[in-house]
Amino acid sequence: MRESMTPDQIAKLRLIRSANVGPITYRHLIARFGTAERALTALPDLAARGGGRAPQIANIHDVEKEMAATSKLGARYLFLGDDAYPALLAQAEAAPSALVVRGDLALLDMPAVAIVGARNASAAAVRFARGLAQELGQAGVVVVSGLARGIDTAAHVGSLNSGTVGVIACGIDIVFPPENALLQDEVATHGLLITEHPPGREPLARHFPARNRIIAGLCLGTVVIEAALKSGSLITARLANEAGREVMAVPGSPLDPRAQGCNHLIREGATLVQNAADVMEQIVPIGQTSSRERLRAPAQDYVSSPTDADDGARRSITNLLGPVAVPVDELVRQSALPPSVVQTVLLELELAGRLTRHAGGRVSLV
Repeated sequence: MRESMTPDQIAKLRLIRSANVGPITYRHLIARFGTAERALTALPDLAARGGGRAPQIANIHDVEKEMAATSKLGARYLFLGDDAYPALLAQAEAAPSALVVRGDLALLDMPAVAIVGARNASAAAVRFARGLAQELGQAGVVVVSGLARGIDTAAHVGSLNSGTVGVIACGIDIVFPPENALLQDEVATHGLLITEHPPGREPLARHFPARNRIIAGLCLGTVVIEAALKSGSLITARLANEAGREVMAVPGSPLDPRAQGCNHLIREGATLVQNAADVMEQIVPIGQTSSRERLRAPAQDYVSSPTDADDGARRSITNLLGPVAVPVDELVRQSALPPSVVQTVLLELELAGRLTRHAGGRVSLV
């Protein structure tokens, strides 16, 4: 599949691949300047106001080379704001500015449920996950998972014929784990493969929590089948809960450490599920009006109308910040400045390389 990129798409990808431009900053830049091209021009001045050097702007030739490699692999880009961009995911504060996808985009119009769990899952849990995915597929639900060992693999295998989406933490041409090479190709051929990384990007530890936010963001609900108390699956469940999506868990024996995470989720309020009917009961009231009409309900407005900030506002916000992450709402409250002014200062600081954004709308100084 060959796809010619427009100048606007090239500019968007240059902005996304530029240093210090994360998903939230990208939203603010587009809201403020209207186009990626104008935002690129403004980056040096914004970084200077934030007290830093001009960020390294992605070279147009490097971006064009990446786009050509993506097209050669049979993949394409979905930019935030595109009609084809997953509508539920777009509602997330830190939704990826661009996705690289290969496969059947029609699956993004269907109600979806994530199935995640332990990599070292028991044989019984693997069998249950495979059967649950198959039954959900028969009910018209797309199954989303992360193409990892164990539960993820079983979920994809069970839903391969009905509709499955695999979200990976590396380039679309990279396979991890290696033994899932055939499965990943089948997902891309018969389902849909998604990543936010450019071709050739190897998986790193920090990529997996970011991958999990995409899994949670794509779905009406997340089902956890076997998970340790400290695991990526529980991160996915937490992200789903923060996004207002259903969190479901399959109970297990208290004697099995792999069940502790699920039992903990249930104790904390997650819905106990034992079969596909239990899952459907949780998502159908939401999903009955799904597809594009329901999914295109107005997303939460995370971007205030852009407003310039003066030196006094910059000093006020910078003095309130430190190495400990604080909610942006708290900065607005304590500074008594308009939210749009606070967001402008944070934007400048991030572009200057002085600000780190954390989950839950929190920020800290580097």
